[in-house]
Amino acid sequence: MSSSEGEAQLPNRSSEIRKDPVFGRWVVLSPARSRRPSDFKSKSANPNSNPNPSSCPFCIGRENECAPEIFRVPPLVSDWKIRVIENLYPALRRDVNPPDTGSDHAVGPCQVTGFGFHDVVIETPYHAVTMRDLEPEAVGEVLLVYVERVQQLKALGSVKYVQVFKNHGAAAGASMTHSHSQIVGIPVIPPSVTARLSCMKEIFDLTEKCSVCDLQSDQNLMINGSTHFFAMAPFAASYAFEIWIVPREHSTYFHELDCAKAMDLGGLLKLMLQKLAKQLNDPPFNFVIHTAPFDLSPSCVPYSHWFLQIVPHLGTTAGFELGTGCYINPVFPEDAAKVLREVDCKIGSKF
Repeated sequence: MSSSEGEAQLPNRSSEIRKDPVFGRWVVLSPARSRRPSDFKSKSANPNSNPNPSSCPFCIGRENECAPEIFRVPPLVSDWKIRVIENLYPALRRDVNPPDTGSDHAVGPCQVTGFGFHDVVIETPYHAVTMRDLEPEAVGEVLLVYVERVQQLKALGSVKYVQVFKNHGAAAGASMTHSHSQIVGIPVIPPSVTARLSCMKEIFDLTEKCSVCDLQSDQNLMINGSTHFFAMAPFAASYAFEIWIVPREHSTYFHELDCAKAMDLGGLLKLMLQKLAKQLNDPPFNFVIHTAPFDLSPSCVPYSHWFLQIVPHLGTTAGFELGTGCYINPVFPEDAAKVLREVDCKIGSKF
């Protein structure tokens, strides 16, 4: 099928198997299973198609219907911008004793208390506003709220890793349509984090280079950039139109992000969310922040580099992925990057 006028001209490709240099996963790139990359659209209903806030406890003026508040921005005002609250249905409990130190190194089956912290970040007081609708500075303020809460959890001493993530749309796991994200602090280091660090150490030992810093070398994978960050399609993307936003300078911990860099990242994150929404028909998506554990050895700092991963939901995980841990991606990352580079979005806001 020929490309329409003005559409990105993409090469014909045959299947490849690539290994991701950060997670160490193998990925099958199989364009024969797909439409043209520019034809991909989400079939899920817009998660905010009904802006009626009549029963939403996250909306301004309904604060007493929520779980206890941890803090708000600005503090001590009724006209707030962002609120951090406890999750009403937490996966973990903050009112039990943490497990013994070293339990995450246990061999074989292990059972510990379900200690941890599960918080919700309400990103806006307004029900119909999504993160991509906010001003870049407002997105930056949300990122600074993440930073503040991660620092608070680090100070407790009982939390070893904090996962910041956002689910947008029911297919991506969001149970509330009001724009929000979540922060979970746990007393163990997740195996995926250990595997990521091990993979990055292996490459560093061979090359004396950080595998995330080295991502900047492939311009065919670049989408957009800002002063302090670049957005790209990863070399071995597990998902169609997956995006990573990466600090240009080597940076181990997300919670060390300063105000200027948060504002810079806010603009680039907003732009990437706008591009995905415009190109893919506002797909459900997750974003997650991959950072380092708090008790990371200083010897690990040279190869540990945080980044933000955005995964739109355009397909389903099936038996092959579950059985092998290898994902089949029908869109080559170079093609996804080219399509997204050419999506024209003007940075603006509804509110």
